[in-house]
Amino acid sequence: MKTLICGSLAYDTIMVFGDRFQNHILPEKIHILSVAFLVPEMRREYGGTAGNIAYNLKLLEGEPLIMSTVGHDFADYRQRLDALEIPQTYIREVADAFTAQAFITTDLDDNQITAFHPGAMSFAHLNQVSEAREARFGIIAPDGREGMLLHARQFHEAGIPFLFDPGQGLPMFSGPELLEFLELATYFAVNDYEAQLMTEKTGLSFEQLAEHVKAAIVTRGAEGSMIHAEGSVIHIPAVRPERIADPTGCGDAYRAGLVYGISKGWAWAQTGRLASLMGAIKIAHRGGQNHRLTRAEISSRYEQAFGIPLDS
Repeated sequence: MKTLICGSLAYDTIMVFGDRFQNHILPEKIHILSVAFLVPEMRREYGGTAGNIAYNLKLLEGEPLIMSTVGHDFADYRQRLDALEIPQTYIREVADAFTAQAFITTDLDDNQITAFHPGAMSFAHLNQVSEAREARFGIIAPDGREGMLLHARQFHEAGIPFLFDPGQGLPMFSGPELLEFLELATYFAVNDYEAQLMTEKTGLSFEQLAEHVKAAIVTRGAEGSMIHAEGSVIHIPAVRPERIADPTGCGDAYRAGLVYGISKGWAWAQTGRLASLMGAIKIAHRGGQNHRLTRAEISSRYEQAFGIPLDS
């Protein structure tokens, strides 16, 4: 099943400060803050919600199609997508903009100071879902505000089922706008913090929000996840990772597992277990796209974690 992933493509520049921020930021001087951190360790990662979801879905031998807007500096990422054999048909380049970029400085306590430049992501509304005629499923992941609203309406008008994944974009929307998303969507997925924020913005309980869709998924980190579907709640256990290296992109990996299970028509318990495994595989690697497993290796990990074959 070809899945159209509407979301961001971004570069993540990650720098490591070999000390603690608290040793260099004076609380009594916070109103005139002017500090500089020496960061001898730096790396650049390929990221963005659409890029991360597509990467993980490709590992599962799914069929991702990315719909995103990028800038004039996208050449390196374009070569990567070519190497991964991920189609770029619906990636639009905005000539006078930069590709979205996050600049993240981390200290020894894993505290982070992040600056995010949306760049070409702000032009997401230029893309039209109707252009992707071969798409049979969709995802609305964090992207430009106008683009997210527009693409949700276009998926609905085209009769294409889709997963609403507001992520860090959730604060951009009002309660009525979030309810509109749920009226249009087939499924939605959030983490526990986002779930609470949605209930506060809409004035509805999570159970009431779940009634708007076929399934509502809440991830809870090491506590696993819950899938509200068909009037019941399915508890999905977390998979113990080999190590904890970097949580960046774990939610995207989880969502790729959801999409794959939905595309196969699997039961929610099986779909949730695969999603949980994909998140655990990702967290053991730095960056959102540096874990390199084959479909067979993922199947083996699934059987090790749950005691049953993936394709049973």
